[in-house]
Amino acid sequence: MKHLPKAIFAALALGTSTMIALSLVSSASAQSPSEAVAVAEKTQTFAIENMSCASCPITVRLAMEGVAGVKSVKVDFEAKTATVVYDPSTATVAAIAAASTDAGYPAKAIGS
Repeated sequence: MKHLPKAIFAALALGTSTMIALSLVSSASAQSPSEAVAVAEKTQTFAIENMSCASCPITVRLAMEGVAGVKSVKVDFEAKTATVVYDPSTATVAAIAAASTDAGYPAKAIGS
């Protein structure tokens, strides 16, 4: 009994019906917060214009990361794209594109 989690040990002491109830509660709460967040995130790729030097992707990344709700930005200089992971309840594709465009690098969503 030494290796059983306290909740299971308590359920065994209280009876089978309590154990089933505790099992249901623990499995319902087993989802981690990161799993719940992952469902809410979306990914969008943008075509980026005017990138001509090594510092351009940095400017694009910083501009897009400045939009509330943007989780991550990966800019591919050679492909002239940026892939953005964002929370659609906070950020919009239009706002993310506008941030890059306002920084001098017009962005257009691909596949939307």
